Amino acid sequence: MKYLHTMVRVKDIDASLKFYCNQLGLDELRRHDSEQGRFTLVFLAAPGDEEAQVELTHNWDPEEYDEGRNFGHLAYQVDNIYQLCQSLMDAGVTINRPPRDGRMAFVRSPDNISIELLQKGESLPPQEPWASMESQGHW
Repeated sequence: MKYLHTMVRVKDIDASLKFYCNQLGLDELRRHDSEQGRFTLVFLAAPGDEEAQVELTHNWDPEEYDEGRNFGHLAYQVDNIYQLCQSLMDAGVTINRPPRDGRMAFVRSPDNISIELLQKGESLPPQEPWASMESQGHW
């Protein structure tokens, strides 16, 4: 058995790709549009880690999705959690659970999918503004 991907339904494929690719840093690996099924599938992965993929499923007909808490979260190991969180914040992404411990943070996608960010290797030494930043919303 081998892990293939995690599927996440998204309402706005462009907003989702902006978040996952432009802001979070994932690469688009492949895309499939189904005229008959009225959906688009886009497969993403972290650079250099194509084994762990996320499949964004965009149904062309409007649907309402809840906040995705029943889904759980996606988790990514990152080289520098402070730099990525700062970059995400600069791009307008809310840091729901700041990396106060230099180890873990949570953000949400445009479809409210919880994304866990984990520092690669040892935790970074606590530093401001992260060490005193409060959590926002739920993660």
